[in-house]
Amino acid sequence: MRVGDELPPLEIPVTRTLIVAGAVASRDYQDVHHDAVLAQEKGSPDIFMNILTTNGLVGRYITDHFGPGARLRAVRIRLGAPNHPGDTMTLTGTVTAVEADTAEVRVVGANGLGHHVTGTVTVVLPRAGASGAGEVAV
Repeated sequence: MRVGDELPPLEIPVTRTLIVAGAVASRDYQDVHHDAVLAQEKGSPDIFMNILTTNGLVGRYITDHFGPGARLRAVRIRLGAPNHPGDTMTLTGTVTAVEADTAEVRVVGANGLGHHVTGTVTVVLPRAGASGAGEVAV
């Protein structure tokens, strides 16, 4: 792995179920995440995904790529355009730094409205063929 390497994109269909389930799982009961009528009354065309669901999807994107032994050290994200039902969010990533057993990845999640999420993830990498905790790959 080198600086500049790109992770393969991951397309995530944004469904009403994903939005509501993510909100419930993170105990975020704000009506804009589960009630379309109330979301519209507050100016949104529909319900939209909460930041904790987005954070989880970004983490999944990184660990799916680097493997089950990868450990997220830091996830720093900002939300932009909302994720509404019926859209697709495409996550992409670029390695921006590598030092010893740690990499930093710039992540962007785009949908039909623009960038839903941007940020960086710092990940500790598993060692190739590692079988125990604490072993890392470079």
